Parts: sequence; C-alpha cells; structure tokens
Amino acid sequence: MQIKHFLQFKDLTRDEINYLFDRARVIKQRFKRYETYRPLVDRTLVMIFEKASTRTRLSFEAGAQQLGASAIYLNTRDSQLGRGEPVEDAAQVISRMCDLVMIRTFEQTIIERFAANSRVPVINGLTNEYHPCQILADIFTFIEHRGSITGKTVTWIGDSNNVCNTWLQAAELLDFNVHVSTPPGYEIEPERAGLFGTSHFEQFDDPMQACAGADLVTTDVWTSMGFEDENEERREAFADWCVDADMMRVARPDALFMHCLPAHRGEEVTAEVIDGPQSVVWDEAENRLHAQKALMEYLLLGRVES
Repeated sequence: MQIKHFLQFKDLTRDEINYLFDRARVIKQRFKRYETYRPLVDRTLVMIFEKASTRTRLSFEAGAQQLGASAIYLNTRDSQLGRGEPVEDAAQVISRMCDLVMIRTFEQTIIERFAANSRVPVINGLTNEYHPCQILADIFTFIEHRGSITGKTVTWIGDSNNVCNTWLQAAELLDFNVHVSTPPGYEIEPERAGLFGTSHFEQFDDPMQACAGADLVTTDVWTSMGFEDENEERREAFADWCVDADMMRVARPDALFMHCLPAHRGEEVTAEVIDGPQSVVWDEAENRLHAQKALMEYLLLGRVES
C-alpha cells in the first residue's frame, strides 16, 4: 500500500476523512463495551516531541497500546535530534525501526522534511501552522452531538493560530463555513493557512457578529507555545475576545462550545461557558483517542470492514 502521511488536514480526501469518522465511531463503541480490538499487534509507533504535551501523548500512547501496538516516546532534548542531527538522517533511521511516526514540533517544514525521508507514515501531532488531529477529533465530536457538519457554521474567536488554520482547511474539504474574529494584527494569513480558496470563511472585526447564528463556537489560548514572550501584549490585545455567555447567546440555541485545552478560565473563555451545558470539551478531549486510533489503523492497514 502506498505510504500516506497526515501532515495537514487536506492530505486526506473528503471520502477518507468521512471513513475515519465512521471508524472512530465503531472503535469508540468497542472501547465503551470493553471489547478487545488489537489489529496492530507487533507494530510500533514512535512519538517524537519537541513541544510539551498532555492530550497528544496520552491519546497516541494509550491508543496505540489499545490497538495492540507498542509506543515509544522520544523527546528531542534526549536524542541526537536535539544535538543537531539532520532531520533527514533521523527520519531514515527511525523509520527503519518502526511502523508509524507521530511528531509534535515547531515549524511545519520540519515534519515535511521528515516525511520526505520516511519509509513509514508520519502524523502531525502539532506544528506552528497546523493541528490536524485536533480538528479530526473536534469534527467527530460535533457529528456525535449534532450530526453532519456540512453546511454548518463554526465560529473561531481569538488568535488565528494552528488550530484556526486547520479549521479553515477542514471547511473547504467538508463544505462548512468558518466565521473568524481576531484582534487587529492577528488576522488570518490565507497562504499560511494553506487554503485552496476563500469561499468557506469570513472575517469579522466584532466577535459578537461572528458568533451570530453559529452552530459551534470554539477558541484556544491567546498565547500558543513558542510565543510566550508576547503574553502580556496579547492579553491586552485580546481582552474583548473572551468567549462569554453573551457570545453564546447570539449563537444558535443548540450551539456547542469547544476548546482544545488546556484552557485559561477568565482569559479566552469564561468559566460559565466552558463549564456550562453547551460545552463539550471533555468529549472533545476524549475523542482525540478514538479519532487517532482510527487514523493509525487506516494509515497502517487501509480500509477495514470489522
């Protein structure tokens, strides 16, 4: 089978993404029934971390083990990658010793260079530009609660970061709309987002207008990893972009709220919203596990019927 990588959301087709949602549902149901399902016995996942993580490591490591695979954690600080070994050389070696690689790093070019020299599938666990596994889980969560996302409106409030970029890619692939509201100076950069076109998103200066009629309101921390030096500046700039009850009130009555976590209550979202009845953040976090299990299964085995 031809090697497939998942470095950006658009690396897979609409049909492939919908297949993953179907498989995630089946795999999650088995998990909830405590059914053993180990199609990846004797396979090995290597997880390379240059950025800190809680959900990404737990979901990939637990997911691999639940599917019967072994998971090896590598931090670049503790490997030759952290001492200047070329990414291309590391990819040649690591991919000869495992079946699948997940990388959580800084620039997208790092993971692209690794994939170009890898003999096995490579998964983007997060880069500065994209977070495709997060949006795979987010959309799966929306489908669980509200059905198809096609034609729906997702509102993004805050920084146009890697998660926002991936929502924009997903909207073009799955045919839904994204309303984005950011402070001045933090707007979307279409080229950085890797967009095909501009027909599936709209930018708003006023976050309240962006939330009007939304089916889903979502946000993230104001300061992503790697931008900590801008923290105080961003707190001032983003002060009016805190998702609160007023924003949720102008969305649809059945609108959901999501946050990829970790969250700072009182900054990008109020406690009333994230801990309220419209929030599905805990389902969203758990679904990283199930969506990524479906992804790993597909990248290694292709489509399965069981």
